[in-house]
Amino acid sequence: MHYPLISFAFLVFVLFMLMMVPTLQFLLFLSGTLLFMQTLAEAATCSDCFIHSRAAYYPNSYENGTDTGRCGYGSFGATLNGGDVSAVSDLYRDGVGCGACYQVRCTDSHYCTDKGVTIVVTDHGSSHNTDFILSRRAFGRMAQTTDAAASLMALGVVDVEYKRVSCNYPNKNITIKIDESSDHPSYMGFVVWYQQGRRDITAVHLCETQNFACKVLDRSYGAVWTTTSPPSGPLSLRMLFSEEGGDETWVVPVNNIPNDWKAGQTYDTGVQVNS
Repeated sequence: MHYPLISFAFLVFVLFMLMMVPTLQFLLFLSGTLLFMQTLAEAATCSDCFIHSRAAYYPNSYENGTDTGRCGYGSFGATLNGGDVSAVSDLYRDGVGCGACYQVRCTDSHYCTDKGVTIVVTDHGSSHNTDFILSRRAFGRMAQTTDAAASLMALGVVDVEYKRVSCNYPNKNITIKIDESSDHPSYMGFVVWYQQGRRDITAVHLCETQNFACKVLDRSYGAVWTTTSPPSGPLSLRMLFSEEGGDETWVVPVNNIPNDWKAGQTYDTGVQVNS
């Protein structure tokens, strides 16, 4: 364990205390100090701790999310995760945060459950210094009862706690949807669906399956990856998954994209991630 707060001044203090107090008392003091510093270090990097924030909900009549979200999911984004979706502000991270899942719970014990709701990021936006703009469905699901949900909706903006959690799509593999604007063979764009776990896709390569020549794709916006002049023939993806702590893993799908890929089509990659 690395303790960044230990400095030369602290070492001088240790030597001073060794001379001033009995050894046993000092060892107890030193042990307690180091334990306290370890607790601070772990708290500063805790990936499973709740963070305080605020949440609002979409100011329209839609029960689910929007089909024009900045992640590029289209109408799929309105119904993903049963409609428990959200726009986020800083958590959007220039599109890297699209598809991430968060447990969000409001903090008023009169109205709110301890569990809250698990949402998927599908859009970018903020309102009244919030981190989340939830779908109306997700906002109401933080409440204990139907009446409590109505009271929360009347408030409009509430204090919440949130933390990132693993996404879960039973019986689903990671799937790509070819963007409607794609034009075979000169331009390809696609969005990634059903990514489990809580890692981020930070890079995508598109490779020819015969000679393994690869092209680095651009994140056009949100979760949309694009390239002009894509490689020819059946194509293989390479996706880089990155963890918050810095660990990175390349994942190669089992299934290839066929040579005659078409705009609007979906393709099952045959793989899934669970961490």
